[in-house]
Amino acid sequence: MDFFNYRDGQLFCEGVPAEKIAKGVGTPAYVYSKATLLHHYRQVADSFKAINPTICFSIKSSGNIHLCRVLAEAGCGFDVTSGGELFRALEAGGDPKKIIYAGVGKTDDEIRMAIDAGIAAFNIESEAEIENIDKVAGEMGKKAIGAVRINPDVDPKTHKKTSTGTKETKFGVDIERAERVFEQYRNLTNLRIAGVHVHIGSPVYEIQPYIDAVNKMTALIDKLKAKGHPIEWLDLGGGFAVDYKKPGQALPVTEHAKALVPLLQGKDYHIALEPGRYMVGNAGILLTKVLYRKQGGEKKFVIVDAGMNDLIRPTLYESYHFVWPATPSEGNVITARDESFVPKNGETVDVVGPICESGDYLAKDRPLPITKRGDLLAVFTAGAYGFAMASNYNNRPRAPEVLVDGDSYKVIRRRETYEDLVAAERV
Repeated sequence: MDFFNYRDGQLFCEGVPAEKIAKGVGTPAYVYSKATLLHHYRQVADSFKAINPTICFSIKSSGNIHLCRVLAEAGCGFDVTSGGELFRALEAGGDPKKIIYAGVGKTDDEIRMAIDAGIAAFNIESEAEIENIDKVAGEMGKKAIGAVRINPDVDPKTHKKTSTGTKETKFGVDIERAERVFEQYRNLTNLRIAGVHVHIGSPVYEIQPYIDAVNKMTALIDKLKAKGHPIEWLDLGGGFAVDYKKPGQALPVTEHAKALVPLLQGKDYHIALEPGRYMVGNAGILLTKVLYRKQGGEKKFVIVDAGMNDLIRPTLYESYHFVWPATPSEGNVITARDESFVPKNGETVDVVGPICESGDYLAKDRPLPITKRGDLLAVFTAGAYGFAMASNYNNRPRAPEVLVDGDSYKVIRRRETYEDLVAAERV
């Protein structure tokens, strides 16, 4: 569910017309709906309330501190994967006791920063990292808490670049040697290993991979507890999918909860969840304006002012984002975003950006209403891994971010300037 809808022949974000925002801040621009973000956070919390989990928003999906502050004020914690993400979580008012730090390559400085902040736990990815966190904590004269990330060898049936739960990925400790790892590091001086973490990938459209992962993890925890290991929590990660192509493409988190809660109720350890995409994916769109039209052979191109530096997912992951005019022509106002919708008097085009790369596209072979120079297009489901993965490639200033709350909007990150591009080089 989201609060981007067409009414009176034009696209609204909550109570604000997209055209109004584009005129106010220019294009390209990222636009977020506060109501959508909170709706999905509360949906996760309510669906799993029977097991009272700690919910940690995955900052890597969308890290603007204003969005994070909205979630922190609603009671959400944070999943971070770098010192910069930890800094953002704290700047947004995140409770350190609800912050979990993951990632395979934590530096000593990042480990110190996290220990000083008093985070809830490290999710630890290797034996070498276990030893290093213990050493760094000892040098600081402090104690650290961690969970071992387990690779359960479960296929999430998602893109190969975002699949993290099968063997021979860089993530986690293989489940076959998990017990041995816990035995080896049972008596560390400065690091208490008190949990188990698993994250199989993203986006995951089916429930069964989660069921398989939970069953493997609960069985492992039973074995560990039988050997005297004090397992205090199980972190199930995130990865719940969202609707990119059409309504109902992804199951709502309520359905995942129906399957998983019965497997987790009554356990004597706490549960943590780390959703990112599910909360923010459909809470954001990218607005872009048509610059030119051209034809190359039999192919038609609509050239817009947003490029792969603004939204890299289509070329990086071959991912689909629904694209549609903010003010469609007659007969093309839609009630639901659906890849199968055939526009009236439409055409099939590639929607491409200004970057000097053949891979610079937002949509390929896409049926669209006929557009002209100056028309505003909306790229939907861009809230997750949209701005977060943006860059200055081709020396393009990054787009602004805008937050809509009811009938008003505010800029929560200004558009970068040419001076911003060189400011760090003025040494």
